[in-house]
Amino acid sequence: MGQGEASARGTAMEGDCLSCIKYLMFVFNFLIFLGGSFLLGVGVWVLVDPTGFREIVAANPLLFTGVYILLGMGGMLFLLGFLGCCGAIRENKCLLLFFFMLILLIFLAELAAAILAFLFREHLTRDYFTKELKRHYQGYNNTDVFTSTWNAIMTTFDCCGVNSPEDFKDSLFRMINQNHMVPEACCQRTSQAEELAYINQEQCLFGNMMFRNNKGCYSAVVDYFELYIYVAGALAIVVLTIELFAMVFAMCLFRGIQ
Repeated sequence: MGQGEASARGTAMEGDCLSCIKYLMFVFNFLIFLGGSFLLGVGVWVLVDPTGFREIVAANPLLFTGVYILLGMGGMLFLLGFLGCCGAIRENKCLLLFFFMLILLIFLAELAAAILAFLFREHLTRDYFTKELKRHYQGYNNTDVFTSTWNAIMTTFDCCGVNSPEDFKDSLFRMINQNHMVPEACCQRTSQAEELAYINQEQCLFGNMMFRNNKGCYSAVVDYFELYIYVAGALAIVVLTIELFAMVFAMCLFRGIQ
């Protein structure tokens, strides 16, 4: 009788534990589902917005790429949250297994990206960017992705070159535009009647330091994203931890379902 009661209590405790894991996993994945839905909504709104925001994004390669990254992340989170919620609440082994495999693939992809970032960290140095700028930047050819991206960076961050405007010496840009010391994107601008206008474009192109941006883009970008880099690092650790717990919960629930 005592053994039967102990067995019954053990079974009841296992059932309670399984129910707890099921509802925790449901709540966790519902939040992921909501986050994915929000990102998808923002991305779609930017692409179809009739008020002109789409043209602003399309004109800036960095923002344009960011919208599709946003859509990709939103779609991935939406699918993950949906699979996790359905698998948990319906106790469906197939959905839970698919959810586990998808989380595992994402986890391995993030791990591979971190390893590649470490291995190719020398490609993020000032010297590397300076050499690439000298070799490939053309100045006014917006059909070239490299050139248009650099123009967007210099315009967005009010900077010039990687280290300074001196980076354009002995460069492809100077070979193509021999009369210009710096590209137009380096010129200082002022806001007039809600439109951006150059203070003195002619003097800037001839190299007058008074009318050009003299700060290098490497320092400008690092300064701007310094806080976000630490936040992104902390978020990456949190996300990896959550993914590990999600895989453990999914496997526990998978094994506990009769």
